[in-house]
Amino acid sequence: MASLTFLGAARTVTGSKHLLELDGHRVLFDCGMFQGLKQLRQRNWAALPVPADSIHAVVLTHGHLDHTGWLPRLVAAGFKGKVYCTGGTRDLSQLILPDAARIQEEDARHANKHGFSKHHPAMPLYTEQDAAAALARFTTCEFETKIQVSDQLEVEFINAGHLLGSAFVLATRRGNGGGRVLFGGDLGRYGRPVLPDPSPGVETDVLLVESTYGDRRHPPDDDGAAIAEVVQDTVARRGKLIIPSFAIGRTEEMLYWLFRLEDQKRIPKLPIYVDSPMALEGIEYYKRRADELDPELAALRRAHPRFTAVESADESKRVVQTPGPAIVIASSGMATGGRVVHHLFAELPYERNTVLFVGYQAAGTRGRQLIEGAHHIKMYGQHVPVRARIAKVNGMSSHADADEIIKWLRTFPRAPKMTYLVHGEPVAQNALQARIQTELSWSVEIPNHGQTVELPL
Repeated sequence: MASLTFLGAARTVTGSKHLLELDGHRVLFDCGMFQGLKQLRQRNWAALPVPADSIHAVVLTHGHLDHTGWLPRLVAAGFKGKVYCTGGTRDLSQLILPDAARIQEEDARHANKHGFSKHHPAMPLYTEQDAAAALARFTTCEFETKIQVSDQLEVEFINAGHLLGSAFVLATRRGNGGGRVLFGGDLGRYGRPVLPDPSPGVETDVLLVESTYGDRRHPPDDDGAAIAEVVQDTVARRGKLIIPSFAIGRTEEMLYWLFRLEDQKRIPKLPIYVDSPMALEGIEYYKRRADELDPELAALRRAHPRFTAVESADESKRVVQTPGPAIVIASSGMATGGRVVHHLFAELPYERNTVLFVGYQAAGTRGRQLIEGAHHIKMYGQHVPVRARIAKVNGMSSHADADEIIKWLRTFPRAPKMTYLVHGEPVAQNALQARIQTELSWSVEIPNHGQTVELPL
């Protein structure tokens, strides 16, 4: 008996959780937070449909919050098993999980202090202590090495080219024909700096593949022209360029492009502030694991890197007060929390400034509201007018677009018996489903949240 229950990232992008039940054992693949719309975020407060202590193990595809961020909640609810992941995922999780806990605790304190929460008192989803307890359960695995996670199941991590340590996870049933499920996690891109191309597909009976950009193509590589235009325009207006950036992965690529454009004299040399302690630590992890990356990362290993590391909250406040022209890279990437909110609060009301988004913006986030033309944004209980220029560069996404997903699927030695589309909004998923059926003649389904399916294992 084998079944799979979709507990997240089903007809939405975030909250990845896939529960595999095999001969009475339960293994959870990814344990992510929901982000974006309020009705999605509220799912973070709900218990799983099975007791946490009945889950034998957790296996992580990579370190992004929408794949790892619910782990402290799971451990607080009673999970006592091991968490299996690559070394890169462990490294980044050591940054991301405590940081997420701190933000939640700080937001709760801020809401209680200023009285703008509907809940009295406002509470964090989990604490730094919960995050530490979760990290204590991590077990590190090498790429392309079979790891036994239960009597019936072994897993293997295969490089996905999406983030440091990111992987497809091939789960193989031991005995009984050795049926396989490939948990795709997030699929990286081809020919991008910093990260390697995704590894080819492998033989599997069931495949879960992301569909975030299943209805569109990323723009052709413009060799940084769009970024250069935004920088030049902002400098001409003597303004600040605020870049909400995912702390891990996107910051490294953003610095790569800024350094390259400076070297080519396509933009002037400006003060560049990296205002994210987690991003700064992430840069160090990328340096230490350079053998897993593309040679372009050498741009970040200069003896005298041309950016200012903003470590403390007081330093961040001084950067907020420093006039432009300047470039500020701060997390979070969807402007849902973190230090970038302080920069947006200060700079959005002024026409001289620019806010540049360099990644996917989920429905319901401040980033999505801004790129869709919002005239006011609510922050810290206030409605802040939006007069700054809002720009977006789509080509920097670390998620494969529709063509790249199809390209990757063509590398599989045979069609899976069933492919499930996850990590996408309905319009994108419907478009990708039609393409896969038409171009590859594969069986494809789009699962609903909470749906359980039997597996042909």
